[in-house]
Amino acid sequence: MNCLFCQIAQGAIPAYIIYQDDVVIAFNDIKPHAPQHLLIVPKKHISTLNDLETEDTLLVGHMVQTASRLAKENNIAEDGYRLVINCNAGAGQTVFHLHLHLLGGRQLAWPPG
Repeated sequence: MNCLFCQIAQGAIPAYIIYQDDVVIAFNDIKPHAPQHLLIVPKKHISTLNDLETEDTLLVGHMVQTASRLAKENNIAEDGYRLVINCNAGAGQTVFHLHLHLLGGRQLAWPPG
């Protein structure tokens, strides 16, 4: 498969891996928008949120729980952090493999875009 995130999950492309288990892999974003900017990526290829199936419900929950755990481990949980999933190009998705952004380590403005 020619998907960047699939290749990272398979170890074909190097990345600074923060965490991985059988379901997800987490690594630093190469263009961070905050002092802490991690991507939590399912190992299963799903192009966008629009492509989720009913059987993916637990996977998405696992992504969020992983983000929460990583926020605590990276000492940003108490001050606050943001989770973002972009869906399609109009929302800023540039890699078409579902992924969750974990951002923190600075004051985050609202609205974000």
